[in-house]
Amino acid sequence: MIMLKTIIAVAIVALAPALALASPSCTKEPKSKWMPEAAMKAKIDALGYKVKTFEITGNCYEIYGKDKDGKRAEVYFNPVSGDIVQKGD
Repeated sequence: MIMLKTIIAVAIVALAPALALASPSCTKEPKSKWMPEAAMKAKIDALGYKVKTFEITGNCYEIYGKDKDGKRAEVYFNPVSGDIVQKGD
C-alpha cells in the first residue's frame, strides 16, 4: 500500500509542471477572423518585444523572446484583438 501511494505521489509531482504550463484560452473565434500573422508580428514589435519564436499554440499567438527591458519573455496573445492574454518567462 505504501508503494502504491509513493507511485501516485511521484506521478502527481511529475505531471504538475505540465499542467501548470498549459496554454490559456485566447479566443473562441474561428481562424478566419484572426489578425494576419504579419500584422500581429508588427503589433508585437511595436510593444517592444524582440521575437525569437512566433507560433500558434492552441487558440493563441505565442512568442518567445525578450521584452523591452531585455528580459526573457513568453507571451500569449489574443489572435483577434492582439491583446496580451498571459505573460510568463
